[in-house]
Amino acid sequence: MILLDRVTKTYNKNGQALERISLHVEPKEFVIIVGPSGAGKSTLLKLLTREEKPTTGKIIVGGIDYETLKDKEIPLLRRKIGVVFQDFKLLPNKTVFENVAFALEIVGMGNKEIHHTVPRVLDIVGLKGKEKRMPRELSGGERQRVAIARAIVRQPRILIADEPTGNLDPKHAWDVIRVLEKINRFGTTVILTTHNQEIVNKLKRRVITMQDGQIVSDRANAEYRS
Repeated sequence: MILLDRVTKTYNKNGQALERISLHVEPKEFVIIVGPSGAGKSTLLKLLTREEKPTTGKIIVGGIDYETLKDKEIPLLRRKIGVVFQDFKLLPNKTVFENVAFALEIVGMGNKEIHHTVPRVLDIVGLKGKEKRMPRELSGGERQRVAIARAIVRQPRILIADEPTGNLDPKHAWDVIRVLEKINRFGTTVILTTHNQEIVNKLKRRVITMQDGQIVSDRANAEYRS
């Protein structure tokens, strides 16, 4: 599903962000990436979504070799990868339904299919009945679940959740984590970055620890101490 082979990323002005990272993630895995700020987590995610290119090394995601990937093929790649951010990135003047539907409109899906698909996805993330709410009328946890619905509505094979609980209180954080687990059970590969030790330790999933641009630990059913 995801393969990185000796990947290095160097920024001229900031030095080396990643140094010879090798990583393999199986389909349907739930992987947590931890590490202090500046460890290289964000750079790794940007490489996976092809926002950045590696300086050296090989990246293969879902059978696609990034080395031979043409620019015009990047939108198709990104349909296979859903991304959720810490700050939601919702459209403030669109309803919950419209925010999720927008992800389908931009790929040309018709109204009939949109009106069939969006309610099912909102039900998955626990927002049934809130289709007409505006983002400002929702709690932080609900806004994040709208963002997750938007990220998965095109049925990506991989979901990247980059600090999705960073702005949430413990209850809403766990609501979001439970949704991610549910999506993973449906067969989507989930990659979660977090600083939340409690979440990492309770989930007991595979934990990859990064530091100074390198993977320093990769353990199954692991706990994390920052």
